[in-house]
Amino acid sequence: MKKIYHMERITAITNARIFDGERVINDQTIVINGASISAVGSAVPAGATLVNAQGATLLPGLIDAHVHTSLDGLRNALAFGVTTELEMLGYWTTQDRKEAAERDDVADFRSAGMGITAPGGHPSELVSGDEDPRADAEHQPAYDDHNFIAPFASTPEEATDFVAKLVANGSDYIKIMIEEGSVFGAPGLPMLNNDTIVAAVRAAHHYGKLAIAHTLTVASTQQAIAAGMDGLAHLFIDRSHTSELVTTIAESGAFVTPCLVLNSSIMGRPATELAADERVSSKMSQTWLDTLRSSFNTFPQGNFDDVLATVAALHKAGVDILVGTDVSPLPLPHLGGLAHGASVHHELQLLVEAGLTPIEALRAATSVPARRFGLTDRGHIAPGARADLLLVDGDPLTNIADTLSIRAVWRRGV
Repeated sequence: MKKIYHMERITAITNARIFDGERVINDQTIVINGASISAVGSAVPAGATLVNAQGATLLPGLIDAHVHTSLDGLRNALAFGVTTELEMLGYWTTQDRKEAAERDDVADFRSAGMGITAPGGHPSELVSGDEDPRADAEHQPAYDDHNFIAPFASTPEEATDFVAKLVANGSDYIKIMIEEGSVFGAPGLPMLNNDTIVAAVRAAHHYGKLAIAHTLTVASTQQAIAAGMDGLAHLFIDRSHTSELVTTIAESGAFVTPCLVLNSSIMGRPATELAADERVSSKMSQTWLDTLRSSFNTFPQGNFDDVLATVAALHKAGVDILVGTDVSPLPLPHLGGLAHGASVHHELQLLVEAGLTPIEALRAATSVPARRFGLTDRGHIAPGARADLLLVDGDPLTNIADTLSIRAVWRRGV
């Protein structure tokens, strides 16, 4: 059957090494028709704009599965080929989200809305009033008084009601905090009790939403898995793993977003080398570069080699590993070592350091988060998929650092 093309905007990328989100395929040409991929491996349509990708690798647009974002953050993400950000706590209204989704100069995103936490609980200890992103309309939209939802819950009933309000306000999934504060230098933070956590998970599942837990310790991880969480937005860093805990996580079916770049920062390791890379510094403001060169440094006694070993063990056990960074919406030095877009490439490098192959790391930033979050239109290169694409010089399937050698980025074909 002859293919019919709408001629308003057709682009053909030729001579590319193509990673389709799962594997390298033999085809070297894709055709973009409007906002979608219309063909893979077919002849080039007459009149198409040609992009010769000789010597380059074409990837699905990358997905950061753990951010806190803003228009500035979404713009920076897109510059680094991160075409989708998954926000794990934020302040966007439904209208603000709709307007951002219609723009092609920023990454697309999904959001949990506000996370569920105890009164005075995490992340209250990290953000003072003058650093609240709601205070800066240029960087982050704010809820108005009608739509704003208080972020605290003390009882199962309050958690259930909170989930209902989040869903009504457009939350794509539910984020639940289980954080005592030790790794953030604030031990003894108020925490949700177990009945409230379980109620929040049940409410999320009632509405068909994923329940995702903030967990950075072994104890909180065990509690999250026992409560039936669908995913862990962090990796425990207070102790080395045991085979029993790895098996428990694997058998639960939960995914893990390790946020290795965050863990490194918490342990006092700034991303100085990343900031010095010209492929990064040329795309980033001085304030974000300064943030990359700083770190949380709240748990310097942690052992990063243990963290890498835990990722390797989880991966070997069959746990889905997702790329995420936990970057802040604003460049704040005390939340340093992280930056939108650039830190995804750093995370890929750290996953390879942990023992994943480059192709496994790339899946963790493309097809795996797309599958786990039900984003069926992205994370892969195939006819009908969104034309969210990243073209890089070199071969990141051999040298993962080549993902930073960005030649071009497309968002919905633009």
